[in-house]
Amino acid sequence: MTDTLSPVHGHLLSVVIPLHNEEDNVQGLLQDLRGEFEAYPSGWELILVDDGSSDATIERLQPETRWGEGKITVLALQRNFGQTAAMQAGIDHASGEVIVTLDGDRQNDPRDIIRLARRLVDEDLDLVSGYRKNRQDAFLLRKVPSWLANRLIGKITGVKLGDFGCSLKAYRADILKSIRLYGEMHRFIPALVAASTRPGRIAEEVVTHHPRVAGRSKYGIMRTYRVLLDLLFVFFFMRFRDRPAHFFGAIGLPVGALGGGILFYLTVLKLGFGESIGQRPLLLFGILLVMIAFQILTTGLLSEMLVRTYFESSNSRPYRVRPLPVKAPSPPAEGGR
Repeated sequence: MTDTLSPVHGHLLSVVIPLHNEEDNVQGLLQDLRGEFEAYPSGWELILVDDGSSDATIERLQPETRWGEGKITVLALQRNFGQTAAMQAGIDHASGEVIVTLDGDRQNDPRDIIRLARRLVDEDLDLVSGYRKNRQDAFLLRKVPSWLANRLIGKITGVKLGDFGCSLKAYRADILKSIRLYGEMHRFIPALVAASTRPGRIAEEVVTHHPRVAGRSKYGIMRTYRVLLDLLFVFFFMRFRDRPAHFFGAIGLPVGALGGGILFYLTVLKLGFGESIGQRPLLLFGILLVMIAFQILTTGLLSEMLVRTYFESSNSRPYRVRPLPVKAPSPPAEGGR
């Protein structure tokens, strides 16, 4: 048995793979996974999520999963909900203490699964993210936008990773299950995890990346604007989730101060120097700024009330308690009782 297949300290390992129109890849994917897990000495489960495929993905999955009967679950979503929703469905059905996710297009290498999971457990981390250092994708359409997105996400979120977009990641289940994924937020999971833990518990591991040999990529240059919109939400979620009034206040107070300063200046001109201010555009501008500031600050107060209502009604807490690692008892000293 190779070192790669040594157990993850007895933890049940859940592997989640979303699939969409991958009929030409499922046979090879399941064969690769079979080669890894048939010799794996510890508990594992495989959750395959078909995201409303319009081809024969489901039909080709059925016979290929018989070797893992009882350990392989196939979920068929009613329609194409997107990779994030498919990943969330698999996470919801996972029962392991360690969860590993990867794509179903065979560009991620199943031989990296156990290695990432072992590092997660051995180093007591919450997330080990794959890093496609030698990425096998088109330079202009895939690599360049990804490089820019990684730099932008790292700058805004404060999470320094070289590859946010790699789906091959290993998570501690209790952390991952505390996060709900919507829209296309799967690429921001490291940033969302960082909102529940400290950056020092997030690591990155170089993984193998293969060129796509069958099927078509589901990504394109047009996803860039969606990344920017999602990034705005992630920034708000990480910094101001439990104190939204601070976010709106940081905008509303300067705007209100500027508007108030303009109105004060015009008041001095009117009362102190007798100048006419009724026809000045600056008057309307000052009034507009004050009204905008009032609306922003009111939105902040309403958001604060909603957040407090959410935490109190759902029994959610604005903090997480991390279980301490279990240490083996020290051997008694010689001559002791």
